[in-house]
Amino acid sequence: MSKIWLIAQREYITRVRKKSFIIMSLLGPLLTIALFAVPLLIAKMSDKDKLVAVADAGNLFAGELPAPKEDVRFVAVPTDLAQAKAQYKAGKYDALLYVPPFEMENPAGFQIFSKQGVGLSLESDLRKTINKQIEMQRLRKSGITRETLDKLKADIDLQSISLSENGEKAASTGVSTAVAYGAGFLIYIFIFLYGVQIMRGVMEEKTNRIVEVMISSVKPFQLMMGKVVGIAGVGFTQLALWVLLSMGISTVFAGSVSPASAVAARTAQSGKLAQAAVEDDDTAVVQSETAAEKTERKQATLVSKLSKGLSDMNMPLIIGCFLFYFLGGYLFYGSLFGAIGSAVDNETDTQQFMMPVTMPLVLTFVVSQAVLTTNPNGSVAFWMSMIPFTSPIAMMMRLPFGGVPAWQLALSMALLIGGFIGTIWLAGRIYRVGILMYGKKVTYGELSRWMFYKG
Repeated sequence: MSKIWLIAQREYITRVRKKSFIIMSLLGPLLTIALFAVPLLIAKMSDKDKLVAVADAGNLFAGELPAPKEDVRFVAVPTDLAQAKAQYKAGKYDALLYVPPFEMENPAGFQIFSKQGVGLSLESDLRKTINKQIEMQRLRKSGITRETLDKLKADIDLQSISLSENGEKAASTGVSTAVAYGAGFLIYIFIFLYGVQIMRGVMEEKTNRIVEVMISSVKPFQLMMGKVVGIAGVGFTQLALWVLLSMGISTVFAGSVSPASAVAARTAQSGKLAQAAVEDDDTAVVQSETAAEKTERKQATLVSKLSKGLSDMNMPLIIGCFLFYFLGGYLFYGSLFGAIGSAVDNETDTQQFMMPVTMPLVLTFVVSQAVLTTNPNGSVAFWMSMIPFTSPIAMMMRLPFGGVPAWQLALSMALLIGGFIGTIWLAGRIYRVGILMYGKKVTYGELSRWMFYKG
């Protein structure tokens, strides 16, 4: 154990002192935030107001074009299609909507003209606008007003409650799904990142012939265990730094926008909008104020539901299980990656062996989107959370939804520990032979014989 600990220390200190580790530890949370924030920011910056010319030959809008939306404005042009096209080409319009004479029972023939193609968002907005206008005309023809129809519609607040042996407990499906995906994604990424590091580290020592000197002092199994444990420590350290930095960034960001300043900003903005509406009699300004208030209310409701959903979950259990499956999954797959590194001489040869090892991980993450999050307590979810190849991600996908019996969780953990012991033994048998094997293309049959070599 002392030799394994020395090797683990060496692997840990060597990798933690690298500039790449320090840079990625500091930039990791920022890059993660940027991964989600930058596309939204770019979409918002590029999403300018679109001006749509409307040639209403079918009198769909009856001379009253729809009110401006968040990013779409409508302008009337001549109803004759040839004249409308000429005015469209001469003006700075994003699209031309042509409404032909049509039958209310079978509306058809609507067209959108554009100079450089119409985006999916704009096409969807125009389709919804036309459908809504046709629905309103059909309602009028049937003697039903829009107000009456709106009163008939219902928007209920459905509360999800989990029944267990400990009693009733509120549950939030949306928050549970988000936590499940987050935990599963972190385990998935870290197993790949640090598993590949083990494989490359073994190949590097093998190609540089350093391992021939090290084998004279330690056993191959001790060398591999030291590498796996040392790099596991690196992974935990980086994960802890990412969590602490993420919490710090969130605290600073939340503190920079205090409730008082937010209220003051909203008050000032409302005053400016109201003043502009009085001076210019611009109804669009009033509409934008109402839209801003609705957006703000939706955001506040979303934050409230998120915080309540997290408070209703058993977070100590989820965090504890996440750490266990994070470490257990890494140790399980890390030993297999180490065996692959010892069996080959370059990264090109690793592809044929990495596919069978990584497929269960990829399969679990793909199946989770279709099965695990929709039916977290079904038979597929149960068996995938028991098999060590898939349990690190599958069980973390199930836990946020609750309802996982204690015996299933205990059995899954026991099988993962047994699976790690089995894979570490199997990898050690391959490692002791492959680490000194040079210049030979290894096949699956050769690997199977290595496992039963004596000595």
